[in-house]
Amino acid sequence: MTAAMTVLDHPIIADRLARLRDKDCSSQHFRLLVGNVARLMVPQVTSDLAAEPCEVETPLELMKGARLARQIVLVPILRAGLSLSDGFLDLIPEAVVVHLGLARNEKTLEPETYYQNVKFDFTEAHVLVLDPMLATGGSAAEALRQLKTQGATRLKFVCLIASPEGVECLEKEHPDVPIYTAAVDRGLNELGYIYPGLGDAGDRSFGTM
Repeated sequence: MTAAMTVLDHPIIADRLARLRDKDCSSQHFRLLVGNVARLMVPQVTSDLAAEPCEVETPLELMKGARLARQIVLVPILRAGLSLSDGFLDLIPEAVVVHLGLARNEKTLEPETYYQNVKFDFTEAHVLVLDPMLATGGSAAEALRQLKTQGATRLKFVCLIASPEGVECLEKEHPDVPIYTAAVDRGLNELGYIYPGLGDAGDRSFGTM
């Protein structure tokens, strides 16, 4: 079974994405815009999460409401994923954040883990893996592999821009994991960067270009 890929078709997301792609967008504005897009993505990414009934005592009376049935865990892939996690946390402040550091070897284009802070019981949680760019798919696939070995089963991958090659990689390696993205671009260049893309999302977010 292959999980669905969802491309979020929303005029404000499209507008923010165009502004993000602009080479003259400052780091400060870049982070702001990524946060804008992340907040707009939250409702669709979480629309199928289970809720359970609860009772709520309002100032006037007791009523029946609903609360999320499972813990939400955000896993930003460092460091670019941090800009996405900020937007998700604005709308889901009770979410747990677990960091995972993966860097692409520029010679082999293969992912290498440099930071792992995943001492958490993922077995009952909804786990959202966040990375602005799904390029070769190597880092995303490795992140999902590591999380699965620690018991995560309710996984989703969220990005701003995906390449067809990255989507194909994830669908092959993790066909059970849904992909949510704001755009699917033309493809990769010989260095493994997405074209037309927006450059290096980590460098542009934190001003280290």
